[in-house]
Amino acid sequence: MDDSEIIELLCCKDERAIAEMKQKYEKLLYHTAGKILSQREDIEECISEVYYAVWNSASIKDIRDMKIYLCRLVKNFAVNRLEYNTAQKRNPNFSLSLDELADCIPDKADIEDNVSSLMLSAAISRFLRSEKEKSRKIFIRRYWYCDTLSEIAETYGINEKNAAVQLFRTRKRLKQFLRKEGYISES
Repeated sequence: MDDSEIIELLCCKDERAIAEMKQKYEKLLYHTAGKILSQREDIEECISEVYYAVWNSASIKDIRDMKIYLCRLVKNFAVNRLEYNTAQKRNPNFSLSLDELADCIPDKADIEDNVSSLMLSAAISRFLRSEKEKSRKIFIRRYWYCDTLSEIAETYGINEKNAAVQLFRTRKRLKQFLRKEGYISES
């Protein structure tokens, strides 16, 4: 069943929509949440929250890409769950990938003072669209899906050092782009 049919079922509040979403996207959602959370119960709870949120969404007809929408929801729920959990339960790969980005993404206080996070998100998307496909995909694998360097290296047939260097260079270009766009001050 394609996404438009699933959305139609959701609009009609037909429970088959949830079953179809599970069949089509559950492995991806589990993978995405699993990159952030280490406890199986937490991952399953996040996925359940996704289905509940989609079921109760008033703007379900506005979804253009179900896969991206569901991944974004599960990631947000997983990050919230991670913040709730104690430090011992945190996934070190996720924390490490966030630490890598800290140098080129303005902190929350700066965002609230200067621009909305939606504008920053749009700027990052513009930057990524301007990047070469491989650089963009490696960046997304690392910072959206929280893949390890070894997973990225295996996926793209490169070694871990090469993956790390490509990510470093992309972060450097992102920082320059955000500085040029006025999101980072010239300090």
